[in-house]
Amino acid sequence: MATTRLASFNVENMFARPKVMGREPGTPAAPILAAHARVNSLISRDDYDAATKTELLAQLKILGLLRTDTSTYAQLRKIRGRFLTRRKSGRTEVTASGRESWVGWVDLTTEPVSELSSRHIAQVMRDVGAHVLGVVEAENRELLAAFSKSLLPSVGWTPYDQVLLIDGNDSRGIDVGLLVRDGHTVTNIRTHIYDRDASGVVFSRDCAEYHVHIENGPDMVVLVNHLKSKGYSTPGDSLGAKRRTRQAERIAGIYEDLLSAGAKYVAVVGDLNDDPTSRALESLLDGTSLRDISELPNFEWGPRKGTYKGGNEKDKIDYVLLSPDLHAKAVGGGVFRKGVFRGERTRDKWPIYETLNDGVHAASDHAAIYADIDWTK
Repeated sequence: MATTRLASFNVENMFARPKVMGREPGTPAAPILAAHARVNSLISRDDYDAATKTELLAQLKILGLLRTDTSTYAQLRKIRGRFLTRRKSGRTEVTASGRESWVGWVDLTTEPVSELSSRHIAQVMRDVGAHVLGVVEAENRELLAAFSKSLLPSVGWTPYDQVLLIDGNDSRGIDVGLLVRDGHTVTNIRTHIYDRDASGVVFSRDCAEYHVHIENGPDMVVLVNHLKSKGYSTPGDSLGAKRRTRQAERIAGIYEDLLSAGAKYVAVVGDLNDDPTSRALESLLDGTSLRDISELPNFEWGPRKGTYKGGNEKDKIDYVLLSPDLHAKAVGGGVFRKGVFRGERTRDKWPIYETLNDGVHAASDHAAIYADIDWTK
């Protein structure tokens, strides 16, 4: 194998996504997602004191679950025991005393991704043509494998040889995975969902570590990431920039450990949810020897220098970062945004698929980003 195309693509779910995360305008994503995260955090407490019960009711109200188990955007799952008492007077009380007194949680309501959107995701994968593809926001391994097996042939491409994904720490079905093909084989997988620091569990999804053997070539380690989002922090939680800082620091530590263990070819790929000037990413972008493929002189940006939505420079949040030895073999790279739709005048901004005429049919709000590696260099 003389060359490898290594890519990252946030697919934003392939078959079904939380309804609140859909692309319909006016969807109250931020408060709903924040409430969902907070209520499940509160539910996990051993004891529900008065303050916890008061906050639980406040978060359930945001989710529309005070008087019903199912609302537009969320669903209360109750397996055993009693969590709430809903009185005829209209008053709702938390009657559970703590985690051990009942079993349940809150899910986000999902809706199917349009068939055309799924097809556009497959077209992006086909046209990028990555041998090693890190994916972000995939539902689970079974669906990712089904997508590869069924959707890729429907757009004139062959399925990937291996499809790997380990469930992460996010309950919304937005995991990270890796697909490999054409002489590339995953030989080892390591999850970092249990990595902790002084503040607790580090990764809100995972920093999935995949060891890839290249036929007639060397081994490469790919760390696939999806860092904490900017948009859904709640007061008092260790989220947002603070969480991304912790995650970037831990990725840097994992990277340095790999180098110390003798790994030469290491890549960090995925949606880091912040731009290159962010202080949250300093430990990773400035504190390690990793090089961003987009800094290569012949990198093909196209009309914009971002990867998310409108593609502005502050929207450069998707990355392919390479260790020095791997970067030395990089011969090119680029951003592929043909599946991103940003209004009726998108065709004036960049080329898109002929069948893409509405945001709900977009492959993703993220462009794919890739690097070309020449192993003979």
